[in-house]
Amino acid sequence: MTLAHFLDELRCSVCGVLNMLWLDPMRGVVECRNCGQSALTFPETGEEPR
Repeated sequence: MTLAHFLDELRCSVCGVLNMLWLDPMRGVVECRNCGQSALTFPETGEEPR
């Protein structure tokens, strides 16, 4: 497993380009390689919210 994972068949919500999203699991960020837009990710813990 590498630091950046290619996310197949997903489009950037800002620029609309297909297959340009990359995941950096160490930083918890998904980034578009075309426009530079980034978003934080939140891992699913499997616990119910209280």
